[in-house]
Formats: sequence, C-alpha cells, structure tokens
Amino acid sequence: MRKKLSVLTTVAAALAAGLMPLTATSAAAADTPSRDTSKDCGSLQLTGELPAPPAGTTVSQVVTIGPDCKPQLGTVQYTPAPAAARQQKLAAADGQRHQVKSASEMFDCCKIRMTGLYSTSEWNTAGGRITDAKTTVTHGWNREPWDAGWSLKTPSQSEDCLKDCATSTTKAHADFGYKGIFDVTGAWYANSHDTSVELRADGTSACTFDVQLRHSFIGWNWVRSCS
Repeated sequence: MRKKLSVLTTVAAALAAGLMPLTATSAAAADTPSRDTSKDCGSLQLTGELPAPPAGTTVSQVVTIGPDCKPQLGTVQYTPAPAAARQQKLAAADGQRHQVKSASEMFDCCKIRMTGLYSTSEWNTAGGRITDAKTTVTHGWNREPWDAGWSLKTPSQSEDCLKDCATSTTKAHADFGYKGIFDVTGAWYANSHDTSVELRADGTSACTFDVQLRHSFIGWNWVRSCS
C-alpha cells in the first residue's frame, strides 16, 4: 500500500492598508487509482477580511491556487460600484439608509464560477445607534446538463442584533456538493463558504470571508468582494 503523504501549509500575507491578513491552510490529498491527481492540491482553507470601501466603490481580491498548491494573493482592487449602488452609498452619506454587499465566489481554472455566497445588508442609524438592520443572503452554483453539477446542501444565516444596536453582525454559511462529469460518485468535491458582515452605528462596516474546499486544484480562484 502506498504511504499517504500530507503537507500542511500556512500562508499569511499582509494586504493593502486597512486589510486584515489572509491565511491559508492546504493539505495535499493522497493519490487515488481512479483519478489523475497531478494537479490536485487536496483540502484547502482560506480566510481573510475586507473593509467596506469608500462610497461608490467596490473592494475585491482574487486568490489563486498556484503551481506549488500555495495561495497566491492578488492585489486589492478598488473599482467603481454599479450606478445604483453608488447612488445609495452617496445618499447614505446624507443620513439615508446604509447598504453593503459581500460576495464569496469560487472559480475553476476555466473561470467558471462553481459556487458563491452573497449578502446584501441595509441599516439605519440615529443617535449613535443602529435603529434597525436586515440582511438578505443568496447563493449561486454551476449546473451541468442532465441534472448534474454543483448543488446547494445546507445554507444558514444568523444575526446577533437587528434593532437598537451598537453593532449588528450577520453570519452566513453555505455547503455545496458536486456530482457530475468530473466525479460521478458525489464524494470528491465539496465547497463551504462562510461570510460575516459587521454593521456599525457610524455607517461603516467590515466583511470577513472563509472558504473550505474538500479538494482543490492548481488554477482555481477565490474571488471575494465588499461594496
């Protein structure tokens, strides 16, 4: 019997000003007779945080699984938000309702989105408090012909405070499984996304992201954003 090898790698990188470090843990998977594992990087966990960007912009970052199976951190990008989001953020500066959106998406090496977890949070403030808040969570996944591909398994959402709050934090979780042309058993691939969005009484916010991959491959990309 071939001896299984496991490699544990921890990556911590300083991001742009105002960002928390992003860390990663990767374990190389053992070969299986039925699969070509030449590009298999085994299980992978990534975590990091993005602050809410200035009004009218989106902050995002791409993390790519490199040839050595280690995460490669892309530069933090600030880009104009869609017109509707820009208008709402600028209105919030005048005391109207605040809004922030987060997205955690996993793409394969062909730039096809496999799985995604999204949230939209809105809140009002007065007298140094959050008067009310709400968050809507949605999900996305790629399907293949013949009713195959990725599927949503166990989504969840929780909030710690929705009225008269100093801060309000929403945590969202989604487990995705895969059964299709790349694995007919449904036991090989699984992606889990977790996001946490903290809303503050001063109108600012922060977005935290985690993703856990049962199996990962060279060239896969994790895209996370806050707008």
